[in-house]
Amino acid sequence: MLKPLLVVSAVVLFGITASSAAGPTPQEATPAPAAASQKSPVKPTAQSQARAKQIYGMDCTICHGANGDGKTDLAKDMQLTLKDWTDPKALTDQAEKDLFNTIRNGKGKMPAEDASRAKDDEIWNLIIYIRGLSKQQPAAQQPVAAPPASN
Repeated sequence: MLKPLLVVSAVVLFGITASSAAGPTPQEATPAPAAASQKSPVKPTAQSQARAKQIYGMDCTICHGANGDGKTDLAKDMQLTLKDWTDPKALTDQAEKDLFNTIRNGKGKMPAEDASRAKDDEIWNLIIYIRGLSKQQPAAQQPVAAPPASN
């Protein structure tokens, strides 16, 4: 019962977001000038990362999960295979500008992040936040060998 409600809610949310956007469609949108650079042009601050976390919670968590592992009911229902951002290797092959363009313009079933919802600097901070999700995971515990038995 909860899954259909989540799916319907997500579709309605994406529909409202798309219909309220003014200007060009995501496919026609021109990448922001800052996106042409290879690295993020922003320096993260505690405040900017708090805002990035807020944006992630509002716009990304429903599919990518609160911890970024991509294992959500909605992703499963939409038959999406999302990268596990808790894995440090998940985004190593992704350039900053490519991540920016994917978030800003959308890709496949992922909707675009409209400029009225997040400014360019907020998108760059969101990328820093997403890359940091792998660092928030506890380190894997190595099995500890049992001490030798004393006679």
